[in-house]
Amino acid sequence: MSEKIYAWLLRLYPSRFRETYGDEALQLFRDRARDERGFFPQLRLWSDLIGDLANSLPGEYLHIQPGVVGASAQPRFAGIPSFFFVREELPRPGALLFGCMMSLLTLTAIWGSLNSAGNYRAVRRLASRQSPGPSTSTQQPLPQLRPMDAAATMPAVTENGKLDTAEKQRVINGAINNLKRHYVYPDAAQKTAESLLVHEMNGDDDPITDGAAFARLLTSQMRDASDDMHLEVVYSEAPLPEHPSGPTAEDLERYRQAMEQGNCTFEKVEILPHNIGYLKLNSFPDPSVCEATARAAMNRLNDVDAIIFDLRDNRGGEPDMVMLMAAYLFDHPEYMYNPRENTTERSWTRSPVPGNRLADKPAFLLTSRSTASGAEHFSYDLKMLKRATLVGETTAGAAHSGVWHRIDEHFGMGITETKPINPFSKTDWAIVGVEPDVTVKAADALKTAQKLAVRRLQKR
Repeated sequence: MSEKIYAWLLRLYPSRFRETYGDEALQLFRDRARDERGFFPQLRLWSDLIGDLANSLPGEYLHIQPGVVGASAQPRFAGIPSFFFVREELPRPGALLFGCMMSLLTLTAIWGSLNSAGNYRAVRRLASRQSPGPSTSTQQPLPQLRPMDAAATMPAVTENGKLDTAEKQRVINGAINNLKRHYVYPDAAQKTAESLLVHEMNGDDDPITDGAAFARLLTSQMRDASDDMHLEVVYSEAPLPEHPSGPTAEDLERYRQAMEQGNCTFEKVEILPHNIGYLKLNSFPDPSVCEATARAAMNRLNDVDAIIFDLRDNRGGEPDMVMLMAAYLFDHPEYMYNPRENTTERSWTRSPVPGNRLADKPAFLLTSRSTASGAEHFSYDLKMLKRATLVGETTAGAAHSGVWHRIDEHFGMGITETKPINPFSKTDWAIVGVEPDVTVKAADALKTAQKLAVRRLQKR
């Protein structure tokens, strides 16, 4: 019930926001709802959500935000965002008023659901005292993996939007075949495929008839078997194109114009007191369009004694721009881990940058719960390399490292197909996000970073 309420609240945002971040927002909600159980944690969760709604909703209508097109326009897993374009969208009539009304209704519903949940648990405890213990059963033999047949390409959703057994089986077959053909770890692919079949054989999938719920269940089963948080099955109510097309010439031109009008999302470049450089960057745009703007911004800050990168509103972009910006912070080529790509020459920064004087200057990154994808790539590596101090909130956890594969008209999946080298740890920022070195509210991050920078400079 709580998830449905939150999904309704997301509908208050502009369509471009929902298309790009809706799935990630729901996943973050599920993660918090799973971890924050009990009356007060649930109350805190919904207080945060309502506060974030009141804070961010007007901004999404009043400020230009980049949207992703190209390969990444497919649900969550088309790899790396390729291009951005800006679409202006006015608030729907009454959207803000409706948001206030929904906030009040949501708080009322939460109070009621929490009370109902308490009564339900009490009934369950009473029933458990009166019911016999679980019965034992003999283990059944593992079924053989089924080859994918022509039926697997048929639509998996009936006219009334519900799944039946045969349709769920086709989706499972499609997922298994994609794992065996594309997953970068063959042993894990076999183990994960067998796990899906065991769950099916045991009837674990039987109660689920809703497409989105079935996709979440398969995702959970695959991740439990593989320990790979990048594996995911995705459900789309709208039919998925069989052969997705890339960005058109019109898309590219619209993107270029938007970047020129918005200064390539370099919102602010200035020098703060104590000769501290400040750069607010709201995306990592395509260098083929924005390299000159990026280099001009860094050159303007070339003589500062410390530098602050404000990524609190940065939801990602192009890895090439991440590498371009990171190059200024090193006096030698440095390896930057990226879960989206195999390790190649592109994995090293092109340092040193001629004439650059920032390579040995203290660096600080400001983060928030909205900091995502490419901005997390930048933050994660600089933290692991101990080259920058992160100040603010844990980031969104949007690694986007799976390659998208269509199963049928309504289901697709993301599969890890790359083998990057992560010298820092066995995990990355997928789902969990990047934790800051200094945890403060996002609104207080700049002030905190300035104080830290002044202290660091005094010590130097």
